[in-house]
Amino acid sequence: MTLLISLYLFALGLACGSFFNVVALRVPLGQSVVRPPSACPHCGHRLAARELVPVLSYALSRGRCRSCAAPVSPLYPAGELAAALLFVWAYLRFGLTAQGLIGLLLASLAVIVTVSDIRYMRIPNAVLLAFLPPLLLLRLLEPDGRSYAEYALGAIAGGGVLLLVALLSRGGMGMGDVKLLALIGLALGWKGALLTLLLGSFAGTAAGLVLLLRRRSKLRQPMPFGPFLMLGALIAYGYGDALIGSYLQLFK
Repeated sequence: MTLLISLYLFALGLACGSFFNVVALRVPLGQSVVRPPSACPHCGHRLAARELVPVLSYALSRGRCRSCAAPVSPLYPAGELAAALLFVWAYLRFGLTAQGLIGLLLASLAVIVTVSDIRYMRIPNAVLLAFLPPLLLLRLLEPDGRSYAEYALGAIAGGGVLLLVALLSRGGMGMGDVKLLALIGLALGWKGALLTLLLGSFAGTAAGLVLLLRRRSKLRQPMPFGPFLMLGALIAYGYGDALIGSYLQLFK
C-alpha cells in the first residue's frame, strides 16, 4: 500500500509541479494562471497536450521548443520533479495525517517560491496569502502537542527577526522573505522559525561561496534567499526536533 500511495503522490506531484511553475512565473507579473494557454515565450507557439507532459516532454524535446528550437528553461522540469519527490517525502515522513498535509503545503510553497524567486527575485503576496488559510486551519485542528501561542510567536519571531535585518540592511533583505518566514513560523512555531533561518542562512552562505569561487557571481550581486528559507523550513519541519535535541545533548 505504501508503494502504491507513493507512486500516486509522485504522479500527483508531477502534475501539481507543472501548475506550480505556472503560478510562480505568472503571478509575479500580474497574469492569470488560467489564460492564455501555455505557449513558447520566444515564438508564441501554443503548446499541445503532448508538449505539456511533466518532465517527459522536456526530455523528449531535449529542452527546446518544437517550433522555434529556442531553449526551454530547466526550471520547468526541475519544479515538476521537485514537487513529485517532496510529495512522496511528506507522505513517507508523516503518513496520511494532518502533519502530512502540512508537509504537502510546505512542499508546494517551496516549489513556487523557489521558481519565482530565482526568476524574478520576488515572492508574491498573493502566493503567501493563498497558503495562509490552509496552514492556519491545519494548525488550529492539529497543534501537534504545542500551544497555539507557540505558533503565533513563531510568526512574530520569524517575521520580526527578518524585518529587523531588512531595515538594517537597507534593501539587502526583501519584504517577501520577511513575510515568508512569518508564514513558516506560523506553521512550525518559534523554534522551527529560528532553525529555518539558521539552516537557510548556512545553505545560502555555502551556495554564495561556491558561486564566488566558480566566478559565477560578484561579491555584492543580490541572491534569492527564498529558496534557502524553504530548504531550511522543510528540514526543520521534518527533522527539527531531532536536530535541536542532538544539539542540546552536546551541553549535557
